[in-house]
This record gives sequence, structure tokens and C-alpha cells, in this order.
Amino acid sequence: MRGPNRDRFRGEGSMKVDVGMKLLQANLVSEEDLRRAQKIEQQDAQPLSTALIKLGVISEDRLLSFLSELYETPAVNLEQITIDPLVVKAIPVELATKNQVMPIARSGRLLRVAMANPANFFVIDDIKFNSGLEVEVCVSTEGQIKRAIDKYYDQADSMANMMKSMETEEDVEVVDSTDDEQVSGAALSEEAPVVKFVNTLMAEAVRRGASDIHIEPYEKKLRVRFRIDGTLYEMMSPPNKMKAAILSRLKIMAELDIAERRVPQDGRIRIRLAGRTIDLRVSTLPTIFGEKIVMRILDKGNLALDLTKLGFEPGPLSNFLRAVESPYGMVLVTGPTGSGKTTTLYSALSRVNLPGVNIMTAEDPVEYNLEGINQVNVNDAVDLTFSAALKAFLRQDPNIIMVGEIRDKDTASIAIKAALTGHLVFSTVHTNDAPSTINRMIDMGIEPFLVASATNLILAQRLVRRICPKCKEQVTLSDEVMRELQLSAARAEGATFMKGKGCYDCNNTGYRGRQGIYEVMPVSTKVRDMILARRPTSEIKNAAIKEGMLTLRMDALEKLKRGITSVEEVLKESAPDDEAAV
Repeated sequence: MRGPNRDRFRGEGSMKVDVGMKLLQANLVSEEDLRRAQKIEQQDAQPLSTALIKLGVISEDRLLSFLSELYETPAVNLEQITIDPLVVKAIPVELATKNQVMPIARSGRLLRVAMANPANFFVIDDIKFNSGLEVEVCVSTEGQIKRAIDKYYDQADSMANMMKSMETEEDVEVVDSTDDEQVSGAALSEEAPVVKFVNTLMAEAVRRGASDIHIEPYEKKLRVRFRIDGTLYEMMSPPNKMKAAILSRLKIMAELDIAERRVPQDGRIRIRLAGRTIDLRVSTLPTIFGEKIVMRILDKGNLALDLTKLGFEPGPLSNFLRAVESPYGMVLVTGPTGSGKTTTLYSALSRVNLPGVNIMTAEDPVEYNLEGINQVNVNDAVDLTFSAALKAFLRQDPNIIMVGEIRDKDTASIAIKAALTGHLVFSTVHTNDAPSTINRMIDMGIEPFLVASATNLILAQRLVRRICPKCKEQVTLSDEVMRELQLSAARAEGATFMKGKGCYDCNNTGYRGRQGIYEVMPVSTKVRDMILARRPTSEIKNAAIKEGMLTLRMDALEKLKRGITSVEEVLKESAPDDEAAV
């Protein structure tokens, strides 16, 4: 055993060293601070060290350094390392939880573990007995060990936990997409373990608020990942021998050809879970080790269709609502895939969805079914393209048209024609920001006077992750970060900068949920004149800013200053503005 000196702690055996008293004796905390922390420890069932850190009495780095000196043992910051799931299996979760110990690495027959109390030699002996390995001990804080256990044992045991919970979880009912009837239990009885696993996998993804499920085959393993708040997290590795059965089950549910493994396929699954119907858009892709499956979860229950709750600032929201409620013209939404464009468009349509209004949409594919709106799936295989759908719409007496994406001159021309002939048109274009959308339309071959005349407003958007409300804490930004953000001291006055520390509620990520950032550019008289004069994008942007437009970076900084999102998210999702624009 490598670790603290047994002779120094002889007699303490399995007893816990009173870290609070040791800190008091070392003059690192006061008696008053210790009493306050002990009160939090008792009331909130939190480790004493966590309470002391939360009160700001001692920093986590200083506490780790003290513990290392106290136990004469190396310290490890578990927040800064990644632990192999195979290493986690070396110690049972019950032993880890009961004794505040976390396996962190293994080299041959040597297992390295982090302990809150390295002087507990009885626990070290239990670890050696359970693992059959030699043990090297490091020290960490109780809080870090608890968070690591919650994080890594949840991942390592997720497969077992899921299968164990299948008896108590809400049943997943597979619904036929055509007649909305539940598929009979008899039809699902074959290969019951795989059926149960797939159903539970879907239920778990919905419970965690995932937007996508990735099932990826590799040479010696099968990996399952969930995309949560825009980031992929590895959840489990089912046995590789289940690969073919899982793949076949999903392809049957999505009504795909299970014998065809050479070309990509697309399908749809509808399930009923906890009383609500959820659609999953299924895509298969042949890889060198088998077919990868990605399922996009379309949960209408999570679809927020209230424009006032999407995160718009008051000024941009007023401009957007004015354009949405116009009798004619075109409103364009731009942003990368997964930036929330569909939600914004659906929210706009819901606002104008009245009994006296005929609304028609062409989408690829239709993601959510909206009551009172005529939705069409485009299908290139039968020449039902966006442009073909638009031509048909104009013969259907529409008031409002939504086309999923303007990809070419033909679609753009018809959309502009509709906007100029008394229809309100919504669509999306792929550009980096709102002003550059003008040149994108012109590059497609549309005359500037048509773009200027038809377009009411252009909106660019991104999604940033929201800081978890349960573990957010205030931080101070360095001068270097302030410069990188283009945030002057004057503009930062009164700001509250926050970050998420990581907790159980947010899966130790520090984030929970997402928030839109928006760049709303009304096509004013001045902007219209600049389009007609073919002025550069940079000049149009500066003119729009002078008229009150918030750029994506400006809007993101507003969210940062209010403690909604973090510096990392602002830098990742919004490009810096030109000096002239700041």
C-alpha cells in the first residue's frame, strides 16, 4: 500500500480524522466559520469541506493542499481529470459511496484511488480484497469524490441501471405512424431483452432531455451517446454482440429495409411515453464496422411556441413581432443546423395561426405537427421540391407561406414573388449573420431591387447553454478575458458574471437548458437604399447597428452580464464584431 504513514495515524483505524478541527488548529478557518459550515453540513446533508468552500471560507485548491500536507499524501483534483469507465469497475459502487473513495487510474496490478480520509486503513484493506490489486492512495475533497461517484458510476452502471429499472419505468408504447394505433404486445414479444433495452433507451433519452441518440458501431465495442443541450455525452457501451439485434429492432420500428445495409436510410418512429406521443426521426449510415443510427427526438411537449419566452431582448422582439404580423413581405431566419431556427419559425406561425388565416408550409422533413397549419413534406424522389411546393401553394389561396429553406434561385424567386404579391413568407437561409444574408440572396441570382422590396426583416440566431441554477456561482473576469469579449469596464458595470460548478442536477456539466441569442435586422429605408446601391455587407451591418440592431455578440454579452450564460459559450457561439461596430 502506498499512501499516508500508518504509524502517524495508528489508533485512528477506521475513525475519521476531524478535518474541521485540523483546519481550525491550522488557523485556516475561524470558530464562527466552522460553526456556520457545520450547520450547513447538518441541514443540507453536504460534506463539511463543500460547505466551507461554498461559504468562501477556503478555496478548493487551498483545501486540497492542506489535506495533502495533513495526510502526507499526494492530492488530486478530480474535476481536472477524466477517468476510464473500466477503472471505475474496480471498486463496487456501494464501497465507493459508503467510504468516500474513487478509483482514478490503473497501471498493471496497481490501482490508484482518491480518498477523503486516506488514514482509514480498514477501507484500503477492503479495496485490496475486493479488487485483488495493490492500492496507491491520493487525497481529494469529499465534495469532489461525491460528484465523481455520481458522474462516473452513473455512466459505468447506466446499462445495468437501465435494465434494472425496466420493471418500474413507464412503458414505452410503439405507435403505428399511419393509424396511430399501438403495436400489439404479441408483435413485440420476440427478442424481448432487445425490445426492452431499445424502449428503455428511448425513455432514458427523453427523461434526460436529449435531442438526439447516437448508436455507433466500432470494431470491438458499441457506443451510445446522447446529445444534451447541444453537447454529446457517452452514456453506455452495450455488449457488442447486441449490435445486430439493436440495429434490426430499430429498423423494424422505423419501417426500414433490414436487409439493406449498403446505403443510408431514413425513417420515423412514433412512441407513446408517460401519456404523450413522441416522434423520433431515424437515420442510418453504413460505416466500416456496421450501420450507425442517429435518432432525432421530436418531443412536442418540449416545444416552446411563445416568442416572448425564447430569450429575445425587448427591442429586437418588438421588431420581430412587427415583421411577423405584417400582411405581406418576407422574413428570413438564418443560422447553422441545430441553432433553433425551426422553433423560432414555428413560434412565429403559432402567433399568426388564426381561424381566418390559411397557413401552408413546405418542410424537409416536417418536424412537428401543428394544429390548423397545412404542412407538406418535400420529396425530391417525386420532384416535390421546395420550389414545386411553393408553386402549388400559390394556387391554394394562402395568406402565409413557410418554406423550410431557400437553397437555389428557383425557390428564392418564387418566395420573393409570393412576398411581393400580398403574401407573408417565412424561410431560412444558411449564412453567418443577418447582413450577409442580403448578399447570399443576390449571389443566388436575385436582383437587388427584388431583395430590397420583398424583405421585411432578417434574423440570425444561435443557441448558448444556460448556467445551471442549482450550482451557479459568481466569478470575476480577468482583463484578458474582458478584452477577448470586447467588453469595456463601462459596458460591464453592474454585470453579474456566473459559472456553473457542476452538480447532480446538471450531470456535473455546469449547464442546464439552452437560451437563444438573436441578431434582428429590420430592412429599414436606409438599409433598403444600401441594398439597391449594392453596398458591402460591412457597411450595411454598421448602418443597422446605428439604427439599434444588436449583433449576435452584443446579445450574447447581455445574457452573460445577467448571469444567464458563461464566457465560454459567448466565445464559442458568437463571432467578434469589427472594431467599428463595437
